[in-house]
Amino acid sequence: MNYDFTTVINRRHTDSVKWNVKDSELPMSIADMDFKTAPEIVLAMHEKLELGAFGDEEAGADYFNAVSHWYQLEHGAKAEPNWMIFATGVVPAISSIVRRVSHIGDNVLVQEPVYNIFYNSIENNGRHVLSNELIYSNGKYEINWQDLEERLANPLTALMIFCNPHNPTGIVWRKSEVERIASLCQENNVILLSDESHGDLVRNNVKYTPAFSVAKTLRSNVISLVSPSKTFNVATLHAATVIIPDNNLHDIINRGLNSDELAEPNLLAIPATIAAYTEGFNWLHELLAVIDNNFAYVEKKITSQLENVKIVSGPATYLMWLDVSKITHDSYRLAAYLRKETGLIVSAGSIYRGNGNEFLRINLASPKSMVEDGISRLITGIEKYSKK
Repeated sequence: MNYDFTTVINRRHTDSVKWNVKDSELPMSIADMDFKTAPEIVLAMHEKLELGAFGDEEAGADYFNAVSHWYQLEHGAKAEPNWMIFATGVVPAISSIVRRVSHIGDNVLVQEPVYNIFYNSIENNGRHVLSNELIYSNGKYEINWQDLEERLANPLTALMIFCNPHNPTGIVWRKSEVERIASLCQENNVILLSDESHGDLVRNNVKYTPAFSVAKTLRSNVISLVSPSKTFNVATLHAATVIIPDNNLHDIINRGLNSDELAEPNLLAIPATIAAYTEGFNWLHELLAVIDNNFAYVEKKITSQLENVKIVSGPATYLMWLDVSKITHDSYRLAAYLRKETGLIVSAGSIYRGNGNEFLRINLASPKSMVEDGISRLITGIEKYSKK
């Protein structure tokens, strides 16, 4: 490999949210990586800092062309630069769009279990969560299409937040599924807001379908949110791109983002994003191989040593979704026990709602030595918990 994915970085006492824990604890919960980001990105940041003068900036053609270039080469999906708006993050953009395209008291549809911050963006803005809960059967999740159609047809449903690929389950939605959802939203005058933060993190040669790439006739109410933050571990870059093919919807969202003061980049957002999207291909593909190896290692350990734990994860994200229903129906309690007894910190699936009370989510985007330590703690903790 040309890049370093083995060095353990000491992130304790560095203002890291993930690593603000006891010295004996190992956090494998919050979705950021414990690898150094691509050196090409770091170099671009250094070059910007060396200027020594930092006034107001705005994203220009070089930024939007870099995003377009990435999606064409990496995903075979064409996104025109004039469809794009800069935003200071996927989550702030979600909250702004919720306020712009729906009213207080409206329904915002999600597919539980799903990324917990969606609920904050909906409920903190006075909207109601309406769930099209995914069907879980024989270790797999599927969309309940009849229920989805009924909920989209509800007159109070104004917006659907679509997790594409899906977090926490790792599902990569097929193109036919993405287009069917877009079609149903269009038929019912519901805006489709697709969070594609994990779109680059898909393994096993599986391809994800960006929502903006659906058939032209289905794009009139589609919004895609993309960012280098998860892909390259640059969350505090606060840089994302809103992709909206429809001119009228583009203008509506653009006004909302600017009214909420979410369209102005910080001093590193533009050069770092451009470097990521023009020079980050090789780093990403080495990263995916490392994550794939971590998944294979963990699958082997869990399969051989934890017979009552089932791995349910699809090929997207670096987050493994573990079915612990044979052990507990209270994942919050199990996660708290693991932390107390072993120092391992994982996410209780209950925060994602749906059937998450029977699942744990664990982050495997770390050097192999950390993953080995974490899985050893997981096995020890679950074995002790099962004997209580």
